[in-house]
Amino acid sequence: MFIAIAVFFAVIAVILLATQRMRSRTGELAQAAAFVLPAVILIGVGLLYPAVTSMYQSLFDKTGEGFVGLDNYQTIFTDSEQLLVLRNTAAWVILVPIVSTAIGLIYAVLIDRSRFEKFAKALIFLPMAISLVGASIIWKFVYDYRDPTQDQIGVANAVLKGLGLDTYKFLLNDPWNTLFLIIILIWVQVGFAMTILSASIKAIPDDMIEASRLDGATGLQQFRFITVPSIRPSLIVVVTTISITTLKAFDIVRTTTGGNFDTSVLAYQFYTEYFRSYNQGLATAIAVLIFILVMPIVIYNVRQMRKLEAR
Repeated sequence: MFIAIAVFFAVIAVILLATQRMRSRTGELAQAAAFVLPAVILIGVGLLYPAVTSMYQSLFDKTGEGFVGLDNYQTIFTDSEQLLVLRNTAAWVILVPIVSTAIGLIYAVLIDRSRFEKFAKALIFLPMAISLVGASIIWKFVYDYRDPTQDQIGVANAVLKGLGLDTYKFLLNDPWNTLFLIIILIWVQVGFAMTILSASIKAIPDDMIEASRLDGATGLQQFRFITVPSIRPSLIVVVTTISITTLKAFDIVRTTTGGNFDTSVLAYQFYTEYFRSYNQGLATAIAVLIFILVMPIVIYNVRQMRKLEAR
């Protein structure tokens, strides 16, 4: 591997050295091509080739040998198990970005220029420093359920029992268990949303805020007519970025329920079909579906980030 990397850089160095000695227009074009070539190769090997290969493999059966056309895609949208996975994924994609961004925006507004701003931001951002597996383990202890005759070590059920209420199987009872898993990712992503939106709020000119105060605008009116319109590009970037993360959600489901109790999502279903059921065709069809769902969001997100940088 190291030899291949060394040879790659040596070839690029030779190309650059040769093009530097060519002062003509052709030399400039060749030098530009030499700079672009490594990126093109990496994109081709790391993105295009796997994507095309996956699309091709998704047209075959579970063994990867018998051609079945679009049957795997038909299974995704007709099989009851796969439809449940799509329903769960839709719930994740709708709730996580919207709720995370909303809570992050509220935090950003409330703690902006407060006495405890730095401490509050560090505390809220802390879950982002924890891996999703670590966050899942923490919340698994929160949701832990024991027989009512035993002591409850799960925080949630301990509180319920302390209040004289019935304990609840947070991770076992569907469809609410999916909602409780969604809360974990929201808890993690709120810090990201708050950080980005707080920076955007600080970029709003002070004279604009002061002018609105002189005009008699209330705090709610300032938020509605000045803050939100001013940070709209950042809001879009936050929502789309969290949406991409949500579509790839795997760790939380794997760590807490293992996809059982009707909690599986697309990313985990791919793992299940490929590594447990050994259904290569259906697994790659799911992977292609995730790719199709993510790519438009990525492209739109990049465009919004460019607009944000240009401001």
